[in-house]
Amino acid sequence: MEEEIDAFIRYLAVERGLSENYQLSTRRSLAEFAEWSRRRHDLKSAHEITIDHITEYLADRKRAGLAASSIKLIVVALKIFFRFLLGKGAVRRDPTETLSLPRIERYLPETLNEIQAEQLLEAIDTKAPLGLRDRAMIELLYASGLRISELANARLEHFNAEERILRVVGKGNKTRLVPVGRKACEALAGYLSTERPKLLSRRTGNEIFLSARGTKITTVRIWQIVKKHAKRSGLEANIYPHLLRHSFATHLLGNGADLRIIQEMLGHSD
Repeated sequence: MEEEIDAFIRYLAVERGLSENYQLSTRRSLAEFAEWSRRRHDLKSAHEITIDHITEYLADRKRAGLAASSIKLIVVALKIFFRFLLGKGAVRRDPTETLSLPRIERYLPETLNEIQAEQLLEAIDTKAPLGLRDRAMIELLYASGLRISELANARLEHFNAEERILRVVGKGNKTRLVPVGRKACEALAGYLSTERPKLLSRRTGNEIFLSARGTKITTVRIWQIVKKHAKRSGLEANIYPHLLRHSFATHLLGNGADLRIIQEMLGHSD
């Protein structure tokens, strides 16, 4: 399973651009599971793993006294890992599909950490109706730090896919150019090419994000969508759109970005 884990970690680094700490934590979780699988059941490849193996492993970790929060991180790592392998055709089915996340004590964070943000994004089923739209919206809220009103008002003519730039009109009617990360851009491109055309109606305008009726999506609906996927992800925090914006700024700052540049990207000093 080592080669499969290596490929997945490269994906986290290159495709997702996640921090070295996140990569190390995920690699450790997966390597420990792989070693347990080899010792306990002589399993050497991911395609041999079943849900029974995973639940047995988690039960072992719980009996060993591992905290619920730590077990939850293992579950998240396994879920993202097998979803990646399924997408690459390395496994025929995802053994973690029906695996639920352990509950941990509710808390109210000022930001999401990178693991939680990834957990939220990966919980969105892009094959479900409007799943591509929801993924694109939440990617933009987190990866570009948009205000919920800016997301609702984003227009087709203001998105430059080639340059990966979105022009938004923020508070005080001020216009700014917002860089769109590659993964967010891919999610947006998928929605625009596949899902949005199916939503068109006589009432459709040039807004990027549409409701199921083909009208401009409202900020209230965006709020509801974020809450829905946060609940499905198993995150116990009180997650709301502006929290994603704060997380965006915090992660940029933590990775060494200049504070003034972050302020410009956010549209004000925040």
